[in-house]
Amino acid sequence: MDSELAGGLPRPVRARRRTRVALVLTGFLALVVVAVATVYGWPLRTDALQRATPETLSFESASDRAARTVAAETADPQVLPECRSQFLTHGRVSAKAVLLLHGHTECPDQYRGLAKLFFDRGYNVWVPRAPRHGVADRLAHAKVDADELVDSANDALNVAAGLGDTVGVVGISGGGVLATWLIGHRPDVVHRALLLSPLYAPNPDRVPDVAVKPLTVLFGFGLVPDRVDSEGFSSAALSQYLRVVRNFKADPRCPHLRELAIVTSDNDDVIDRQAATDIPRGIADRNDLAFSTHELPREFGIGHDIVDPDGLGSRADEIEQFYLDLYEGTERT
Repeated sequence: MDSELAGGLPRPVRARRRTRVALVLTGFLALVVVAVATVYGWPLRTDALQRATPETLSFESASDRAARTVAAETADPQVLPECRSQFLTHGRVSAKAVLLLHGHTECPDQYRGLAKLFFDRGYNVWVPRAPRHGVADRLAHAKVDADELVDSANDALNVAAGLGDTVGVVGISGGGVLATWLIGHRPDVVHRALLLSPLYAPNPDRVPDVAVKPLTVLFGFGLVPDRVDSEGFSSAALSQYLRVVRNFKADPRCPHLRELAIVTSDNDDVIDRQAATDIPRGIADRNDLAFSTHELPREFGIGHDIVDPDGLGSRADEIEQFYLDLYEGTERT
């Protein structure tokens, strides 16, 4: 038998085929390398996400703006009644006002217990509904954008700042991300801050650290279709909060901030609890601030949502009082 036909094809044909296969594989690997380099090199810091717009409002103007927001939501059939923004006012400028920012996929109802506690302590309280949250379409939050999140938080702080002589912010989960953004970008007015289960990064068991930036880029810029898990978390929406994290003030100077505290739960499998502590600790260290960090014990049976009274159960009053004391700097245990 001819040696050139021993393999079924003439030797030159087999050689050309191997060359073509090698070229295809080389091209594919080159595309993979370029794609990976593009994703990891994708810039996430943008001017729009590092720009805040302070606005000085009188008590009357701030109150009117809050009241009109509540009225508009009351008239909007798409906004769920329990999810309307909450405005608790004593009818005059109070010594202290507080802004409460709810979590990703949640709404102002999440704070119904803590908001009343602050109000009873003499605070004017503003609990705004985040864009695309708390509406009849449960997946509307998947379309939220990082720019509208920070703009909404900035506007909400302008309102809260007009309600009291001093103002602070409380934020849970994605609201904790926005509260941290305000600490860095609105140091002109933030005096106190309490961060609850801040979602600076997903739990590494769910999303390994090496995958966080690809997730942020691919889903955050619509390069791949969104994915919504069984708990209703949208990868596209989550990525918008992660984009905000990438635009925290690099070296925040907070001359008015007096208290900074963080609380997480040992049962929380949603967030990276190490990042949740490290980021605010860095802010406190840079500004020589009083800093408190606490973790709710596993035996409490409380997961990621550590503020909704329904999840706190019989411990709601005790834990809400603990949060208020932390915020005011009177709880050190």
